[in-house]
Amino acid sequence: MVGKPKLAFYWAASCGGCEITITELGMRLIDVGDLVDIVFWPAAMDFKYDDVAAMKDKEIDICFYNGAIRNSENEHVAKLLRAKSKLLVAFGSCSHLGGIPGLANLFDVETLLQRVFDTAPSLDDSRGTRPQVKNKMPEGEIEIPKLYERVRTLAQTVEVDYFLPGCPPVVDQVWNVFQTILAGKLPAKGSVIGVQEKTNCDVCTRKKGSSGMRIKEFKRPHQVQLDPEMCFLTQGVVCLGPATRAGCGLPCLNGNMPCRGCYGPPEGVVDQGSKLVSAVASLVDTDDPQVLEKILEGIVDPVGLGYRFGLAASILSDLKYGKKGA
Repeated sequence: MVGKPKLAFYWAASCGGCEITITELGMRLIDVGDLVDIVFWPAAMDFKYDDVAAMKDKEIDICFYNGAIRNSENEHVAKLLRAKSKLLVAFGSCSHLGGIPGLANLFDVETLLQRVFDTAPSLDDSRGTRPQVKNKMPEGEIEIPKLYERVRTLAQTVEVDYFLPGCPPVVDQVWNVFQTILAGKLPAKGSVIGVQEKTNCDVCTRKKGSSGMRIKEFKRPHQVQLDPEMCFLTQGVVCLGPATRAGCGLPCLNGNMPCRGCYGPPEGVVDQGSKLVSAVASLVDTDDPQVLEKILEGIVDPVGLGYRFGLAASILSDLKYGKKGA
């Protein structure tokens, strides 16, 4: 490699938390500047797509792409950066698994547009205004990105070399991964990096209760006084620890809140929601279908809970759209 490696960051369909994680490197950002040349980071500097298009293929050494693929612009840039980058890293939950934007796969686009532009409680506009891909303006015709029917992960759109999960990824994890990449000590392509093979449940130090623990009722966190030393499931609160890869340092659990599942399923698990269902079902204290139904009513939003970050990458989305999808 001649000169400093070239580094790129991109923000697609996501909240921006992954970009904030980069800035939270703090003084280490100065070290980043000493080690690499940042050649594309439109959230922080004045870069244009044409700057990337003008580069030679594989001219960028490392690209961190955060965000899901929600529209035509996201897809266009994903394919452009894939062509121009030697290593493409799916950075954060949204690019890795679809993230919160992926929950839109529960609805069709028309339903979403109706909610936003027609029936939202805060709306004061009866004109039925809708965004159009092409619009004629006094200055000429303009075109905005087309909203896709399906939210996709980065890997459902282009080939991805590595996955760095988290909503957002932990700052120290990002720094360690960055150093690992520069040192050329990466595992096999396709690996999830900066994490552990265990689950959060495996590394959690909360008391699990008796070996015969059985759940008679599920409650939401605000409905119970949570014991900071006891397992959440022991207290009847659903925690995604059994279905989530370890490596985050347990900030949610340390804050006395259950795991949300943002690091995705552990090694060997295809569908995080299915893994959670299996874990929870093994703890429910009944064999009576009617009693079981009553107990499960305590889980108010099972899809939003078990697939909060992974619906776009799940078996459910594959069943709805097919493997390749819309």
